[in-house]
Amino acid sequence: MKIIVCVKQVLDTAAPIQVEGNRVVSPGSPRIINPYDEFAIEEAVRIKEKKPDTEITLLSLGPESFKDSIKKALAMGADKAVHFMDPKFDGLDSYALAGIFSHYLEKVPFDLILCGRQAVDVDMAQTGPVLATFLDLPFVTVVTGVEFSKDFKQAKITRQVEGGTEILELKLPLLLTCQKGLNEPRLPSLKGIMAAKKKEILTLSCADLGMEEGFFSMDDNRIVEANLSLPLERKKGIILKGSEEEISSDLVRLLREEEKII
Repeated sequence: MKIIVCVKQVLDTAAPIQVEGNRVVSPGSPRIINPYDEFAIEEAVRIKEKKPDTEITLLSLGPESFKDSIKKALAMGADKAVHFMDPKFDGLDSYALAGIFSHYLEKVPFDLILCGRQAVDVDMAQTGPVLATFLDLPFVTVVTGVEFSKDFKQAKITRQVEGGTEILELKLPLLLTCQKGLNEPRLPSLKGIMAAKKKEILTLSCADLGMEEGFFSMDDNRIVEANLSLPLERKKGIILKGSEEEISSDLVRLLREEEKII
């Protein structure tokens, strides 16, 4: 069985951030694997534990710094990685990014593609479904459970829906986007970290992929952040004291004069 896992590197959501020139920066804070992508990696590794002849390949697109997250994913149990790295890829939207992934995957065999539900930095949740559409694959989003048939040719999939769950049965190949609750991602072991140093990371540029200028209209599919700012600091809470009439009067005054709500 051949599994593809799409991985993105993001800022730690717990890290303090600053805005500099319409860019979010966090000096001194390391970047991490997108948390939803960790569920995808873990699920792939668990499948391999049940079916040892499984091969797990990571796909990631980004600058040189993304290799830190790729190496961690390899240490978790993936077998090899493909890193798409080229200045021409900077700022691409989900449509163009999925187009690059599909251009590569059209030439390699696979049975299952796993993605995170969404990236926690932009929260678009588009790359997985767009990639499946390019590859003409069935796909299921926000997956919280996967059970395979004995021959691993079919999967029973549980997905989160509003107010409950939905169960689907589909044949492979297919694409799944992974949601919290699917599993509990493992921490890389020392053995895994040492083994990751010997695993292959294939770096491919735009030219390596045989992509011409304007492929998938990439120049027209870039995200431009027109404006970016930190949220306003929260005001300290106000405790109103006095009789019920005094408190009511003060509350109405605050809502009308200071908060401009009424």
